[in-house]
Amino acid sequence: MHIRGIILEGYSNSGKTSLLKALKLMLSQDEGAERSLVVLGEHYSQILNDVNGEFVSLGRLEHVKLLQERADMLKKLNEWAVGLGPFSRRSRGLFFILERFHLNHRAAFSNSLDKTIEALEQSLIELGAKCVLLTVSDAIVEERIMSRDAGLWKGKSQEEITKACRDLIDTQNLLREQARISKVPTMELNTDAREWEKYAKEIMEYVDS
Repeated sequence: MHIRGIILEGYSNSGKTSLLKALKLMLSQDEGAERSLVVLGEHYSQILNDVNGEFVSLGRLEHVKLLQERADMLKKLNEWAVGLGPFSRRSRGLFFILERFHLNHRAAFSNSLDKTIEALEQSLIELGAKCVLLTVSDAIVEERIMSRDAGLWKGKSQEEITKACRDLIDTQNLLREQARISKVPTMELNTDAREWEKYAKEIMEYVDS
């Protein structure tokens, strides 16, 4: 089965977008990497969606169904390639990157999870997926939040900023908790230093291990 990939998880401000750019650049320059790369950003897997100007939030079953459909799509692509006969990983192998996927679902519906999430995770394992949970240290949460969009926080009270920091920390801890329960192999990666190229190399070493 010449398919493998990574799932980037983490709260907003953890560095998913910057790391995704670094990974895509690294893979494009790697002569031994798969020529086919599928990248699905969070807009293809998130719970809250802008549908024709109106925000629509998916329920638990609707969301896990959407995620399973994305996984099934990757499976079908791989099956098609395998059906053509023997081939090298580079020629018809498939590498995928998914953003905010099963752990995001687990965190959002942590009080009502059932066997459907386990079935999804089994599908991901069969696709050769490994998960990377991006985190930031509690001590720099405020700095990271403020640096992402300084204009957004201009005029905000300290109480509002403190609440945003607490929300990030609480969500990170919940994601950690769910990662320990999840069937998908997961590595936690602290992004305090913002060394995206270095992190990308560490992730690819993890995928290859």
